[in-house]
Amino acid sequence: MLPCEEQISVLVHLLKADDGVAEEEYQLILFIADGHGMGEDNTEELLNYPKPVPNLKNLSLDKRFNYLSNNIHMMKADGKICTDEIKFCEKITLNLGYKWGVIADFSIFKNKDPTIHSNREFLQSVATPVAYSAK
Repeated sequence: MLPCEEQISVLVHLLKADDGVAEEEYQLILFIADGHGMGEDNTEELLNYPKPVPNLKNLSLDKRFNYLSNNIHMMKADGKICTDEIKFCEKITLNLGYKWGVIADFSIFKNKDPTIHSNREFLQSVATPVAYSAK
């Protein structure tokens, strides 16, 4: 599993794909970071200086799915989805081992609010990795 800082950094890179960080996006980063036990000071540091995007293909299927899910939440958080956000999400999705187009398929069924849980099994069936090799 990747360190929490690297997971949050991927989301920060997505945030920076559009024109700025909206309040909803900022709150979502804090929510996700808090869920990983990371404090607001460390999160602020990553917002200013994110780590490079790591290799994500060696993550377990569950971790890949969480990355995908968090990326969709972040992309939808401010209610505006720009082309650069979609391109970044597609790049991360391919890095996770999913096929091109999963972002479009998956995001139809994913709510922007992370506290509203969709049927995880159904969403996993929509977003099956191309090749899976758990570590």
